Amino acid sequence: MAQLEIEDLWPLSPLQEGLLFHALYDEQGSDVYALQAVLDIEGPLDAAILRQSGQRLLDRHANLRAGFRQPAALDQPVQVIARQVELPWSETDLSGLPEATAQARAGEATAEEHGRRFDPAAPPLLRFLLIRFGARRHRLVITVHHILLDGWSLSVLLRELFAVYRSGGRLNGLPPVRPYRDHLAWLGQQDREQARTAWQEELAGVDGPTLVAAVDPAQASPEPGRVRFSVSEELTAALRGLARGHGLTLNTLIQGVWAMLVSRLAGRSDVVLGAMVAGRPPELPGVEDMLGLFVNTVPVRVSLDPNQPVTSMLAALQDRQSALIAHQYLGLAEIQRLAGAGATFDTLFAYESYPSDSPGRAPGEDGLKISQAVGGLEATHYPLSLTVLPDERLGFRMTHRPDVFSREAAEGFARSLVELLEAVAADPGVLVGRVPVLGAAEWVRVVEEWNDTGVGVGVGTLPGVFGGWVAAGRDVVAVVSGGVRVAYGELEVAANRVARDLVAAGVRSGDRVGVVMERSVELVAVLVGVVKVGAAYVPVDVEWPVVRVGRVLA
Repeated sequence: MAQLEIEDLWPLSPLQEGLLFHALYDEQGSDVYALQAVLDIEGPLDAAILRQSGQRLLDRHANLRAGFRQPAALDQPVQVIARQVELPWSETDLSGLPEATAQARAGEATAEEHGRRFDPAAPPLLRFLLIRFGARRHRLVITVHHILLDGWSLSVLLRELFAVYRSGGRLNGLPPVRPYRDHLAWLGQQDREQARTAWQEELAGVDGPTLVAAVDPAQASPEPGRVRFSVSEELTAALRGLARGHGLTLNTLIQGVWAMLVSRLAGRSDVVLGAMVAGRPPELPGVEDMLGLFVNTVPVRVSLDPNQPVTSMLAALQDRQSALIAHQYLGLAEIQRLAGAGATFDTLFAYESYPSDSPGRAPGEDGLKISQAVGGLEATHYPLSLTVLPDERLGFRMTHRPDVFSREAAEGFARSLVELLEAVAADPGVLVGRVPVLGAAEWVRVVEEWNDTGVGVGVGTLPGVFGGWVAAGRDVVAVVSGGVRVAYGELEVAANRVARDLVAAGVRSGDRVGVVMERSVELVAVLVGVVKVGAAYVPVDVEWPVVRVGRVLA
């Protein structure tokens, strides 16, 4: 690693500490916390000036030059701000190729950029790739580690990038930087004890984790799957009208409905889910234009009383969240240490509300038309996440770990969410317990298909069925008990021996035989031997009280 000239040392925000842990914990798998912005650019682009503009932003924002290290002499990790770094820039020329081939190659190059892991200690943790399709068609791919920027900041970065580009690669006209260090200083001034108390009170009484999936914590997170969907303009308008009419935010409304789905998946009525919060304190002037990682993940508790109207549940949710806004800066790890298992969750909810002044879909004075291309990637390691994309038609992005939920399952969750939203919009006063969680197709699958007991059963006796299994495969394993594995042939020999002993003892068809044994391979042999004689076995648990054992045997 090249020697860096250090300009400053900064602490980390709570979420930065968590992301650094994830980056160092699994250094081999894909980095799910790499973000990408993918922009299509039409018009006379000057690649040299665009590259210079990116370098100017590195020079302008100190936190873009940060490396993240854990010095042996310090208890906490630090951001090491380099005085100067060079922008990682690469170009790929696909002009002259057939359109389908060029698009495929561009997709491969974009995926390759996302797959290249960042070394947290080696700044800068962002890269630029410019793909050329022709003289007036380009694609810009910016890959950045989430530990540097959140989605809001990425929008600010793009706005500044093209403002600098349109100034010929100069910083003319941009306001002075409000450094990210000011936010870190603000974090250090907060009353953490008051925040700890607030979170302990909020999560008091939650009797266990809210989990929708079983995930091995030692297993690396694979590249997440994504399901994108939207609702109609009519449903969007109905939901917005419902929210306005009951003094709710659209964020609260959708978050509450999402909690209803999570409740059914986790089998709990007092649920806790994760939520991304903006984390930009209004006490910091100019915070809306600052670059950095401001967002935080916090627990959201939703109590779902089946006899409570949905609107009452949503109002209570909004009141509780409003009371916690001042304490949303506290790190998730610390909250979970305070609250215990009740603060554990494996679903995430995010409501994207970024600055609307994008670089511009319509051509500017320089003739450039810039638009978001399909393929930008968000970051999450949770088994199931939902991102809301507010627009004329509400859009959604459901992210899932493919080793936990298949695409078909994720699409089923998406349909269920839409149907829940439709039910709430149609009858806001409906009781929580009466909102149908399963759609028609899911209802048929779960209630009729999965509960169908009309399974064909052959006619015969248990000894006859057992004999058929023996004939079909004497070497096939029949019983496993601890480290012992017994095949059907061995089990038949043991059961026949038991049957002969019972006959010799005078047991006949129709008799009852008490069996006082612990669970074992021998127990199975005894039970099969009893039924071979035509008798019925009467199991007696060795841990029963002596009086009860005596009564059963009598």
